[in-house]
Amino acid sequence: MKTLVKRVVQLSALTVGLAGLFVAVNAVPAAATPPVGFASQVLGRGTYVSHETLATQQGLDIVVSKITVAPGGSSGWHSHPGGAIVVVQQGEITIYASTGIGDGRHCFGTKYTAGQSFVELPGAVVQAVNTGSTDFVLFVTFPGVPVGGLSRIDQPKPEGCTV
Repeated sequence: MKTLVKRVVQLSALTVGLAGLFVAVNAVPAAATPPVGFASQVLGRGTYVSHETLATQQGLDIVVSKITVAPGGSSGWHSHPGGAIVVVQQGEITIYASTGIGDGRHCFGTKYTAGQSFVELPGAVVQAVNTGSTDFVLFVTFPGVPVGGLSRIDQPKPEGCTV
């Protein structure tokens, strides 16, 4: 009998303690400082689906762009000095890149659709083609851009690419 009473007291104390913790945790947001004259608008959001990463360096610019391309249109072959973080807001895009060495070079394409995001590595030569039936809209962040410089560098078509 003493064990049962002891167990009930322990369970009651645990319940009261958890209730107190719940009240304390929910009181913290009420103590936060509310924003004044502040607004934030999400321009794009995409689930990250590539495996690349980018390092950022202090003293360089970060540029954010909205890019729109009509069906059948393309970016032309280009690279980015600091790479790119891309969110596909609307449409369908295929990124073509070259791989291999010498006679073994060939192009491959990776398709991305609305709601996905990916990374282009610094210096990677790519071409973005609208392979969908509507405009594609991208929101792109370009880290590592020389101060006041260009976020895009036009490049010649790589050997082995017919796109």
